[in-house]
Formats: sequence, structure tokens, C-alpha cells
Amino acid sequence: MLKQTTPDPTSKHPDLIYDVGLHKGEDAEFYLRKGFRVVAFEADPDLTACCRDKFKEFIDNGQLTIVEGAIVGPDSMRAGHKTVRFYKNRDVSVWGTVSDEWAKRNVRLGTSTETIDVDPIDFTDAVRKYGVPYFMKIDIEGCDTFCVNALSGFKERPSFISIESDKTSFGNVEREIELFIKLGYTSFQAVEQSRIHRYQSPPDPPREGKYLSRCFEEGSSGLFGLELEGKWKSAHGILREYRLIHLGYLLVGDNGIVCKWRFPGADLLRRVTCRVLGLFTQKAVPGWFDTHARHHSAEIGNRLSSCQASQHAVSPVVRWSPLLIRRLRNIRQHN
Repeated sequence: MLKQTTPDPTSKHPDLIYDVGLHKGEDAEFYLRKGFRVVAFEADPDLTACCRDKFKEFIDNGQLTIVEGAIVGPDSMRAGHKTVRFYKNRDVSVWGTVSDEWAKRNVRLGTSTETIDVDPIDFTDAVRKYGVPYFMKIDIEGCDTFCVNALSGFKERPSFISIESDKTSFGNVEREIELFIKLGYTSFQAVEQSRIHRYQSPPDPPREGKYLSRCFEEGSSGLFGLELEGKWKSAHGILREYRLIHLGYLLVGDNGIVCKWRFPGADLLRRVTCRVLGLFTQKAVPGWFDTHARHHSAEIGNRLSSCQASQHAVSPVVRWSPLLIRRLRNIRQHN
């Protein structure tokens, strides 16, 4: 729950971006070359060492600051532990996490992990030290909301935030959107991530920082803020979209019903299911999604006018998807 406290007066910096989940610097490099200052957070010591070498020029001129350690929740910080357990993924480096549940999921998906001890990071203290950013990209495998919750104590808020949306439960997505709303974020986009490198390219003229001709690497978060090409939607509109997305997860996701079928023709049915759902979502199915949130103070022009008209025409599939999800869950529980 968000605490009711006197807001922290820490200043907001329009030229500052937080890259929370630096990984190999795929996103940080994009932000840096567009002219932004970047504060990057990474728990994996091998990845931070690689990025310190890769971005030495930006570190030396003060444009990039790398903070090494794992961001943890307030309970862990209050416990006073000097180190925190981090699950370093041997096979998919971007899947490193401090979450026990996410580490177990990664093992179920066929990867292996090793446990290491890293320094804990109090994200609230980090924001006080470096300032409130213009944009905050968060991708720390199951712990994204730690960072979003920390903003509740500050008067200023980032104009834009992106997090990796929860794939395990539509209820968790509802709670993520509810948290954003409490912090003053009123419009949203669900950006499919698996094909960023195929369909996104920076606009010219630029709408954020300098123009940069760039082909995004696979695994990059891609465009942000004013350069996003999709329509901004209200909370109601984005949750309607996520109902369809989660129907896709339920059917053909990591542990989907259709994926468990082993009879002849099951692969064909899976492909047909993906194609049919894709007709309604206009995105890859099942895919994975980042939620981009725009603060009410950053809304410009007609704001949500583009989505208000579409809210009057609700697809039958969207209308019935909650019922379908409940029935399919019942089927899966009985099988």
C-alpha cells in the first residue's frame, strides 16, 4: 500500500533517464546517444564490469552512472541485511533475479541458475541522491513494482515509466495499473517486446532528445515517451487489451493449455490459435509486453481522444474474454 507521508521535494531532471536493469547496455546506449544522462542499475557483477568497459567514455564524462547491486523491497532494507541473494541465470543472462518464484520459473523453462550475494540497493535513497528522472525504464524480473512503489514518497514523478507487465495473472496487471493511477499516471500503452527489433525505428525529426538512426537489438526495450507510435489508452482501455493478451498466455503461453496438447495436429491448432488471437490484438501472440505509463502532467494535445472513440465499440472477443479465461482455467484444473 502507498504510505501517506510528506512528499519528498527531490528535484526532477528533464535530461535524466533511469535504466533499471542495465543488462548489457542495449537500452542505456540508445538513451546516451540521444543525449540523455543515464543512471543505470544492475545486480550481475559480470554485466556491470562489461558495461563499465563498454561505456568508459560516457562514465568518464559524467553522462553515465552505474549503480551495482540488487534493488529490494522496503522490508528487506529494514531487516538490515548487508547482502541479498541474487539468482544469476547461466543460460539467459537477462533472467537474473532476486525473486525466488521467478528463479523457480526459469528452472521450469529449462535454464540453470547459480546463487551469488550482492549488495542491496534502497531505491528511495537512490532517487534522493540522483534526482527524479524524466523517464524510468524498469526490467528487473519480478521486482519492477519495488521501484514504482518507491515513487509514492516523492512530490515529483517521472513523466514516463515502463515496466515488464506480469504474465502470470491478470489480477497482477490490474494491481500494476491501479498503482500507476494512484501515482498520477492516466494513460498507457502495451508494447509487445519480442519483435521490437523488426518494427521499431526512431522517428525523424525526433520527439525525444537527438535523432539517432538505430536498428534495435533483440531484447531492447525500444522507443519511449513521446516517440512511442501506438495510441495512449485509459486504464479501462489498457485493461481490456490485457484481457486478450492474457487469454493468449493462458492458451499458448509458457504453460498454456494448447501447448500441452500432444495429439496429431496439435501444432497446427496452436498456430491457428495464435493467428486468430493476433487478428484481435494486432500483435504477436503470446509475445511479452511492457506497460508504458504516462503521467497526467506529461499529457499533451488531445491526450486520450484517439482511444475515447474506440471505447464505444467493444469487440465481442474482448467482452467475452473474462468468461473464457475462467472456463479455460477450470478445464486446466480438471485435466
